[in-house]
Amino acid sequence: MSETIHTSNPPPAAASKSADITNWDVENTEFWESTGKKIANRNLWISIPSLLCGFAVWLYWGIITVQMLNLGFPFAKSELFTLMAIAGLTGATLRIPSSFFIRLSGGRNTIFFTTALLMLPALGTGIALQSKDTPLWVFQLLALLSGFGGGNFASSMSNISYFFPKKVQGLALGLNAGLGNFGVTTMQILVPLMMTFGVFGALGGESMTLQNTSGTLIGKIPAGSETWIQNAGFVWLLFLIPLAFAGWFGMNNIRTSEVSPDIGSPVKAFSIITCMLLVGFITATIGLWLMLPESANGSGFNVPKEIVLVIVIASTVFLLKLFPGDIKQNLTRQYQIFGHQHTWVMSVIYTMTFGSFIGFSAAFPLAIKVIFGYSHVAGADGVLTHDTVNPNGPSALMYAWMGPFIGALIRPVGGWIADKVGGALVTQIVSVVMVLSAIGVAYYMKAAYASATPEEYFVPFFLLFLVLFAATGIGNGSTFRTIAMVFNKEQAGPVLGWTSAVAAYGAFYIPKVFGEQIKATTPEYALYGFAAFYGLCILVNWWFYLRPGAEHKNP
Repeated sequence: MSETIHTSNPPPAAASKSADITNWDVENTEFWESTGKKIANRNLWISIPSLLCGFAVWLYWGIITVQMLNLGFPFAKSELFTLMAIAGLTGATLRIPSSFFIRLSGGRNTIFFTTALLMLPALGTGIALQSKDTPLWVFQLLALLSGFGGGNFASSMSNISYFFPKKVQGLALGLNAGLGNFGVTTMQILVPLMMTFGVFGALGGESMTLQNTSGTLIGKIPAGSETWIQNAGFVWLLFLIPLAFAGWFGMNNIRTSEVSPDIGSPVKAFSIITCMLLVGFITATIGLWLMLPESANGSGFNVPKEIVLVIVIASTVFLLKLFPGDIKQNLTRQYQIFGHQHTWVMSVIYTMTFGSFIGFSAAFPLAIKVIFGYSHVAGADGVLTHDTVNPNGPSALMYAWMGPFIGALIRPVGGWIADKVGGALVTQIVSVVMVLSAIGVAYYMKAAYASATPEEYFVPFFLLFLVLFAATGIGNGSTFRTIAMVFNKEQAGPVLGWTSAVAAYGAFYIPKVFGEQIKATTPEYALYGFAAFYGLCILVNWWFYLRPGAEHKNP
């Protein structure tokens, strides 16, 4: 199927009759207004909920593992916490091959297939959670498969970048990413709710009895209550099945020389995607094996996380280059982005914004629970354990969703403002805000640890963290604008995918840093370190995009 859409006097009625578009010139105002806008918006509004479900499936282990503890699954806390690390590392790694899917396989083919793949971890998780006898390796495999959801961001953003003219790229990409990021908040609200009743009846399996109290959006559920933990996986099938149909029948492949000139049949496209994803799975699995302890099915070598990240990223990029024929030629052409200095500049800046957003989204509930839910000063007997429960501590699930909610909600606003005043200027302002708010959060973390009543410091800690989330959201939108302006149409898509891949490792790295510093009883050091990184990004952004004589002035 293909259609030819001409830039002069285009036939609007024909625009939606076929999946393949062979002429596409959205920088032509007449074409954009008469034909392009309708097609672009249709693809965007199918892409957004598909991406939302991807984020939800990727990150739902943060909620599931809490409930597994409450139900008494026979795993140590350290073993359960590996599930989020596995999903985080795998999802970020899969973004590397996903960055190049659109040119190789087409947008419609890619979004349909990658959305359908999310059904595997969703269904498998629902089945596995029905029994406490399910072995740890099964959950680890499912967490590995949940990485599909993390990888989908790169291909989704790359795809949408081709549909919109530069003048509205900030808003369009901000909408796709921002509303897609609502998958984090949607998951944090929907999963605890769906666990409270047997929505799928006999098909959904039997309930289990809570052994410990469980936080919800409105407080705590008492021990002895019934819960359907398996619904955390099954519920996403209600959305993924119709979304797969919507992607297949409603989206388009842009088959121009700048986008996807030689994608072949859908079967060929699906085969290419599968093979490239396997590369990401293999390298991520090896990296996890090197890092994880033997008790969690790892090597026990305890290779530092920084070394693991370098090994995984470098080996994934290298192995993808070994693909033969047209794939190799196409990738070689797309790999030209690595010779562009601004690819690396934007990778650093985008890590500051999105890397912080996704990392804080994963770590925020734990930070609230550990810092304010326990007492960190010696009791009357002079013993300091850090395990004394603070009865006045806030419920983590009651507040944790608000940060990701604000960060995602405000993201399109960042893109819209950047379209008006320039992306680099907006990024510079939010960078300063991130430095100040991170230092403030660190201050109240330290104060809470030193107090017998840590809850007294929760409100300023929480409000400053919300400011930090808002700044990351605005910065996410503004960096998209900068990328769209600095790179040409052919390079912008792969660069968006690559930078998002690097930044996504924040979902793995930030929780690990938080965990290490919390164990060392100095959680404020984590925020001080992040603030220092944000300060570095201020200098980088100014040097390349705001200083007098910059090659690209406030793009």
